[in-house]
Amino acid sequence: MPRRKSLRDVPVSGKRILVRVDFNVPIDDQGNIVDDIRIKASLPTIEYLLDAQAKIILMSHLGRPRGRDPKYSLAPVAKRLSRYIGREVRLAPDCVGDEVSAIVKGLNTGEILMLENLRFHSGEVEGDKEFARALADLGEVYVSDSFGTCHRKHASVYLVPMYLKPAVMGFLLEKEINYFEKAMVNPQRPVVAVLGGAKVSTKLGIIKNLLKRVDKMFIGGAMAFTFIRAMGYNVGDSLVEEDLIDTALDIIEVSKKLDVKLYLPVDFVIGMDPTDGTPTRIVPWKEIPEGWKGLDIGPVSVELLRQIISDAQTIIWNGPMGMFELDRFKNGTFETARMIAQSPALTIAGGGDTDHAIHKAGVEGAIDFVSTGGGAFLKLLEGNSLPCLEVLDPMDE
Repeated sequence: MPRRKSLRDVPVSGKRILVRVDFNVPIDDQGNIVDDIRIKASLPTIEYLLDAQAKIILMSHLGRPRGRDPKYSLAPVAKRLSRYIGREVRLAPDCVGDEVSAIVKGLNTGEILMLENLRFHSGEVEGDKEFARALADLGEVYVSDSFGTCHRKHASVYLVPMYLKPAVMGFLLEKEINYFEKAMVNPQRPVVAVLGGAKVSTKLGIIKNLLKRVDKMFIGGAMAFTFIRAMGYNVGDSLVEEDLIDTALDIIEVSKKLDVKLYLPVDFVIGMDPTDGTPTRIVPWKEIPEGWKGLDIGPVSVELLRQIISDAQTIIWNGPMGMFELDRFKNGTFETARMIAQSPALTIAGGGDTDHAIHKAGVEGAIDFVSTGGGAFLKLLEGNSLPCLEVLDPMDE
């Protein structure tokens, strides 16, 4: 990936700094923030700007509102951020318009203004140029610190940095890119990829790209059943993507040609239905009976995975090993999280379900890096570039 300037490379003291953060946090029906990890992840950038006596303007989206909807106001986020930084974070009545412009012009150094939800305006998602220009007019420096939206060409992340220069990375975005490069560009070997999730179709690009970069790959979750069926074995009523049987066979052949060791689970926890009340059994991978579904990897597979990663120097994890949302089928995913957390290797994990599983397993502090951006992380794993990075200022040659 081309090198881009970061916040350290531009003067910010006394300037209006327009920062695109990702404060798209879950909020319950009572307006309480359920998980504020994304707010905490932005603190290094915000505190740096406070120390530099900048005038800080934060902008983010929240949810997918259809027009202006109080349910999606960033007011709870402004309140939570105020608590963390120990000073008031004022919430603007909108994100563009004369009233917002007047408030911005009146900002003093060391003050923070949070713009209201960007998606209250359709121009954000539609990539409207006039909306982007109105946002750009608010700042003197643009800082991109929203890795979770970097794969989208939305106005605030893609167009604004075209109109407002300098445009640089914040510390969170810089950290995301640096860790990814450590794992994918010049990694310490052996590199092990641990992949899970329900469907091969959603991970096909990732599998193909990682096969060219890793030494070992373990494919768990429901994805494994398409591979097992491709090898000629019955999987009961487990999820299989019949149209990808030939693709799965091709992947197996490619792994052999590239000398990548490809592993599948050897046993499963099966149930008749994906519910906590269903009867369960543990069976070898060739012995799933009709009427039963594989819903988690079994204990022997967990130990197999432990052996696979035992000599790893770099581990990349994306996707759960089963239906971890249900107590009866959480063990494989939770054990995977724990063993990766305990590994001395460089450990990097990402993806919405993976992030959720890591937090439920209580090991988020022990994994070297958990990405804050589900879709953007997956795009990088597929080998794709991120549009928002392309429009930031390149490092001087």
